[in-house]
Amino acid sequence: MIDSQGFRPNVGIILTNGSGRVFWAKRRGQDAWQFPQGGISEKETPEEAMFRELFEETGLQPEHVEIMGQTQRWLRYRLPKRMIRRHSQPLCIGQKQRWFLLRLVGDEHCFKLDATEKPEFDGWRWVDYWHPVSEVVFFKRKVYQRALDELAPLMFPDLDMEAELNSGLPKGQ
Repeated sequence: MIDSQGFRPNVGIILTNGSGRVFWAKRRGQDAWQFPQGGISEKETPEEAMFRELFEETGLQPEHVEIMGQTQRWLRYRLPKRMIRRHSQPLCIGQKQRWFLLRLVGDEHCFKLDATEKPEFDGWRWVDYWHPVSEVVFFKRKVYQRALDELAPLMFPDLDMEAELNSGLPKGQ
């Protein structure tokens, strides 16, 4: 399912342990790290897709998490030209994502990266909230930054985000 502008609807998941750290997953067989994410099927709501992807990629069930919030609008990123499949129709030039911030309320032992036949990830770790922006593949950095910026007040309600953004220091410093 690709929209009229060439963007595939998708969900992104930022999962926190409640201590200011987020779940950071290693793509299977690669030295590439990212948040869980995945496409939205036809007739599926973003929330339904998020729970499906959460299970497929982490093994977590809805009762293991609570939704803290989501981005108010779609956040888009374009694929690098070399990654666009020119012979596929309709042409997909990138993804539009609705991002969810979740808090783990279950136990870490609930994670099961091999919950499906084709696991997406083969490793994970907890990292500082802002860390993913510096480590994710280059073409996703801006959308990660926008998602983290928008959801940060839910994660850090006592932090003065305006002062943090205007301090000139990297986030979290």
